Amino acid sequence: MDMNQYMEIFIEESKEHLQSMNQVLLELENNMSDVQHVNEIFRVAHTIKGMSGTMGFSKVADLTHEMENVLHLVRNHEIAVNSYIIDILFECFDSLEGQISHIEENNVESDEENITLVNKLKEIFKTKSNTPGAVDPTVAQVVEEVKVVTTDEEFHVDVMQTSLAALRQSASEGFNIMKIRVTLVESCMLKAARSFIIFNSLEDQGDVLLSYPSAEDIEDEKFDLFFEVLYLTKDSETEIRHLFDSISEIDKVDIEVVDELPQDELGSQEPVIVNNNIVKATEEKQIKEETVQQEKSSGKGKTSKTVRVDIDRLDNLMNLVSELIIVKTSMEEHDSDKGKSGMADAVEYLERITTSLHDAVMKVRMVPVERVFNRFPRMVRDLAKDLDKKIKLVMSGQETEVDRTVVDEIADPLIHLIRNSIDHGIESPTEREQRGKSAHGTVNLKAYPEGNNVVIEVVDDGNGIDPKVIAKKVVSKGLLTEKEVDNMSDKDVLNLLFMPGFSTAETVTDLSGRGVGLDVVKSKIATLGGSVDILSEVGEGSKFVIRLPLTLAIIQALMVYLDDEKYALPLNNISEITTIKSSAISMLQSQEVVLYRNRTLPIIRMKEILELRDPSEREEVKELTVVIVRKGSEEAGLVVDSLIGQQEIVIKSLGAYLKGIPAIAGATILGNGGVALIVDPNQLF
Repeated sequence: MDMNQYMEIFIEESKEHLQSMNQVLLELENNMSDVQHVNEIFRVAHTIKGMSGTMGFSKVADLTHEMENVLHLVRNHEIAVNSYIIDILFECFDSLEGQISHIEENNVESDEENITLVNKLKEIFKTKSNTPGAVDPTVAQVVEEVKVVTTDEEFHVDVMQTSLAALRQSASEGFNIMKIRVTLVESCMLKAARSFIIFNSLEDQGDVLLSYPSAEDIEDEKFDLFFEVLYLTKDSETEIRHLFDSISEIDKVDIEVVDELPQDELGSQEPVIVNNNIVKATEEKQIKEETVQQEKSSGKGKTSKTVRVDIDRLDNLMNLVSELIIVKTSMEEHDSDKGKSGMADAVEYLERITTSLHDAVMKVRMVPVERVFNRFPRMVRDLAKDLDKKIKLVMSGQETEVDRTVVDEIADPLIHLIRNSIDHGIESPTEREQRGKSAHGTVNLKAYPEGNNVVIEVVDDGNGIDPKVIAKKVVSKGLLTEKEVDNMSDKDVLNLLFMPGFSTAETVTDLSGRGVGLDVVKSKIATLGGSVDILSEVGEGSKFVIRLPLTLAIIQALMVYLDDEKYALPLNNISEITTIKSSAISMLQSQEVVLYRNRTLPIIRMKEILELRDPSEREEVKELTVVIVRKGSEEAGLVVDSLIGQQEIVIKSLGAYLKGIPAIAGATILGNGGVALIVDPNQLF
């Protein structure tokens, strides 16, 4: 059966289940005695195991199977959850998330093995105890899984796949280390049952450390006629051979006694003991580096092409399409029956339906920002742990809906801003207490609608950003002169953090890292038609305010004339339209301004900005038509020749060759087949 037809469903459902697992793991960490959380994680692991097994993704299935085993012990109160188990479960989540992302991009599992992680889970399951020191170090300290060797003459089990430190300790205590291959007769009908008897007999005289195939495969009869074990016992080889004499249906038994253990690659390096698990120091470091790498790559996978839609929204969409068909029929009949008046009625009816259809389609594309927000609690938890800080993440407005494209693209800027807040904005617990603050720093992440925009705020109660320090740094780097900086407001100085080239390692030290990469954040948000502003109070904290359009596909726009060409201004950026006398305009710091409603309003002449006319060729006009646009709390007046009216437009990209034209966000095709450029007012401030 071709399973590729189910791949998209598998990816989407796996992501949803992993999102649920991540959230419940965070809750379990705060309340380790809550069995309901354990039951939920068990259910998710079981579901993913079943789905991945059906799709043939064995690595995902094996890992979730071992997770089930450990969680089953917790559910039965055989072991208790502790921070070590929580950390391992988080590692499992990272591994599963990485595998699902790899499958999404390549349709196959990653070659990266998760043997160490699987064996950590196996160890917990085998010991049935999570109390440090309660495990016999000769039995359960296996680090890696069996390594398969291709030739049948060689043993598949290898002592190098175990903790050599544990085996040396066992040998010093009088234990014999053996590699045993058992071959069953060809007529054996119940291989799994026969193997079970052999394993039980061996366990009576010692301990089975490893097996090939795995115990699960042997139990499921997923082997031919032989299996192998790495065995630890105080009995001699002769005594173990006699053990097999009483078991029928065995063709032959090969036993190799390991007299000399191989040298560890690290020589005499001592193992690191971590909650009953012995891992060489470099292995522990490697695990941490792999985890960090996974965290860095989170959220950068391929954009999903599916979206779940409420059935009521689909019903509404279907009804509107039905009405379109009715209008089509009416327009076909107007010539013979109703003439021009009938055609006018049909066009008016069509206009109402297309407006409703647009709204309906937009709602279908809308998804809550919760899908982005849900990844941040884990990120905050890990960063706080690594930096030895106490951080509380408070989220609100997760139900706020935005266009699916916006949701997929906003993750990276938010990750960067939250990392900055935690890493460099919020002080250490000791420093906070010295300043009279709570030892716990707080990062607020909230979203809310504002007209045709969605606003997302990242607020921290850290040290804030000092405009004086920024000004000094800008001057020292030669980006601006001291005179230019002195004439700027504090808000303008803060916005200098978005300047390309301001993000240097030296800046990280002097400015608490606030400049690092913020130019990338701003450019990313700008490509979405949005804006970002900074508000800060030294010693109290900082606030980054992101404003994004609800949709990137179809917008309401004001059509205007500049000379004989039509241009579109997004309606959600426009606050009002007015006329201003030329005589009222004055110059302030090389910028035209006018006093409008008791506030200073900058005047921007669109023809000159778009290089349609040289400033020296400016015409003398007594009264100017001005469209007042806003960006956050700022406003500016755009001078246009004349107004055409409001129109619904479809945004089209200008393509790679015309990408990056100042003040132009794209283009739209007009009803007569012409093209009008769409102005991005955010770039004019």
